[in-house]
Amino acid sequence: MTISFTTPAILLRRVDFGEDDLILTVFSPTCGKISLMAKSARKSRKRFCGALDLFSVSRMVCTNGKGRLAILQEATVEHPFSQIRAHFKKTAYASYFAEIINNWMEPDVAQPGVFELLYQVLDRLDRSDLPDDLLSIAFQMTLMIISGFSPNFTTCCHCHTDMEHLHGCRIGISFAKGGLLCSACNSTGSPVFYLSRGTIKQLQWMGCGNWNKVARVRFSAQSIQESLGFLEAFVPYHLGKEPKSLSVLRQYRNEQAVR
Repeated sequence: MTISFTTPAILLRRVDFGEDDLILTVFSPTCGKISLMAKSARKSRKRFCGALDLFSVSRMVCTNGKGRLAILQEATVEHPFSQIRAHFKKTAYASYFAEIINNWMEPDVAQPGVFELLYQVLDRLDRSDLPDDLLSIAFQMTLMIISGFSPNFTTCCHCHTDMEHLHGCRIGISFAKGGLLCSACNSTGSPVFYLSRGTIKQLQWMGCGNWNKVARVRFSAQSIQESLGFLEAFVPYHLGKEPKSLSVLRQYRNEQAVR
């Protein structure tokens, strides 16, 4: 029995299949992450005009038959986010966000909160509403909170001493334990990532889910670098692998730094 369904969706990934078809990975607020077959999409661009651009939001009409990929029948672009694809840095960040979602989300599990987060970040990235680096920090922190992997920035994970009573200007974060680890409790010398107290407090603000508050956070250049370095290590650690798009993003930053 063939079942039809309609859903808005963000295009995360597309792969050539055969001579004319595409396999799409999309993220929907009602269906979660799903794979679709777009037949003859490479042969006739008019059929899905603009709807198969990465990161765009489209309303998709699909048919789902048992034991096979759902077939994309129609797609109408709602938000093209064309400014993202017009700038390399924005494209690199959007690719990183999309790859995280693609690798993190389980197939066919609705995550409307994560969909809204990705939509809001792509929208602001497209409009240059906030600096790209700050959007990345906010996206990663908020995703960790929604997913239940938010780092514990309040007390030592072992002895539960409040952060305010920990010694030193920089405090260690254990990825394995998922949060702060004071020097006394890290007797084994296990790997930790050190952050300044100021950066830790700012990261707590960035995961608040309130974009007005996020816009008011004032990061120094050093704090932005520290935050990105931490999150781009912490998120892949819990993901279980490093996204390929992250190496492209880092290469771009390195090239900009030497200019």
